[in-house]
Amino acid sequence: MVKLSTPLLATLGLVADRVYGALEVNLDDPASIKQAAKQVAEDLLTFYHGDEPGMVPGILPGPPPDGDYYWWQGGALWGTMLDYRHHTGDNSFDDTISQAILWQVGPNEDFMPPNWTASMGNDDQAFWGFSAMLATETGYTDPPADQPQWLSLAQAVFNEQTHEDRRVASGNCEWGLRWQVYPSNNGYNYINTVANACYFNIGARLARYTNNQTYADLAGKTFDLVQRLGYISDKWDVYDGAHLPDCTDINKAQFSYNAAMLLQGCAFLYNFTDGEQIWKDRIDNLVDRMLTIFFPDNVAFEPSCETAQCNADMESFKGYMHRWMGTTMQLAPHTRDKIYPVLKTSTQAAVKQCTGGDNGRFCGFHWTTGVFDGETGAGQQMNVLGALISLLSPDTPAPFTNQTGGTSQGNVNAGSDEPLVPTFTPITGGDRAGAGILTALLVAGCLSAFAWMSID
Repeated sequence: MVKLSTPLLATLGLVADRVYGALEVNLDDPASIKQAAKQVAEDLLTFYHGDEPGMVPGILPGPPPDGDYYWWQGGALWGTMLDYRHHTGDNSFDDTISQAILWQVGPNEDFMPPNWTASMGNDDQAFWGFSAMLATETGYTDPPADQPQWLSLAQAVFNEQTHEDRRVASGNCEWGLRWQVYPSNNGYNYINTVANACYFNIGARLARYTNNQTYADLAGKTFDLVQRLGYISDKWDVYDGAHLPDCTDINKAQFSYNAAMLLQGCAFLYNFTDGEQIWKDRIDNLVDRMLTIFFPDNVAFEPSCETAQCNADMESFKGYMHRWMGTTMQLAPHTRDKIYPVLKTSTQAAVKQCTGGDNGRFCGFHWTTGVFDGETGAGQQMNVLGALISLLSPDTPAPFTNQTGGTSQGNVNAGSDEPLVPTFTPITGGDRAGAGILTALLVAGCLSAFAWMSID
């Protein structure tokens, strides 16, 4: 038999568990994974310009058509960077992360900045809440005392999304959290999985962090609703959502982040309840189905769009799935033997195609082809960064609680109590008379202006 040299094997990509190309990493060596992750993180932040003069901190370029990204992906970016920091110990990006998150908290310290009202979804707000929750759970540097604190920001998001004006009041969809926050927004009558899974996820994490059963009860109620509506099928497929009035026209598109968000929330509640069987069963069923649907040949894939065209939102989902399955291994260690080998194979495929860009190491979106597809972006970088750090998760400390190292200060009453749809006092006779006078004056003024404009 001909014996091939190690350099030749490397050229052919045949050295076991070692990925060659522009991103060289030994997936059996945590130090090598951390070094590759740092390179991916550096390249990811080339898409961020919020720390440059005249730019808005926190957000990625957009929204369309002014750039590829909606507001929520800024929140997702900082969550990814916080997870990177926690898994690698690299705090060199701390100033950028803190400035970015705190800039977007809004006047009520709830991640509802007025500039984004026209596209504000409950899921959008929640992704910024995820970042605040992750900062809380990983012991990230607390803001100065005169700034909103990480835990209180996450609580504000959860409290506001518990309000009845965010939810369906009655009928088959009762208690469902609407996709969009404001009635004027397209999608207000869509009761989708992502909004409800976001709420479930934050509630599960708040329950564990604060040891407060109320959060767990509300999270459990939400999971039950999603399952009762048929958004989780008998086979544990996780569908996208359905519309009012009765939530029966189910959109059966499947996206990895929906299932992964539910899975991670179940893992937090499994850990919080000291291994209750109901949460173990939900974890095990979700894991089994996710590995079938989203990892064909053990490589991450978005079945509902990748064979056609995924948009910039969808192009970031694989990274969240990898990261949240990593957390699941931490909180429910019995899942490691099933999850880890698949994540490792998927990460091998992800890194292999990172050969693009001017430096020859930017990543594309399609991992199953083995070659760079020419599609660079923040989502593509977040995906590969999430994949790399997911392999570090089993040996990284699990998320803290307020009893195991967490320091962030909370506020159970955080958030705004003001209704989203303003109410008005009844119109009186005096109001009508005043309005009539103002109308007469306005008409007279307009006529005078028209007359003046008609003079040659």
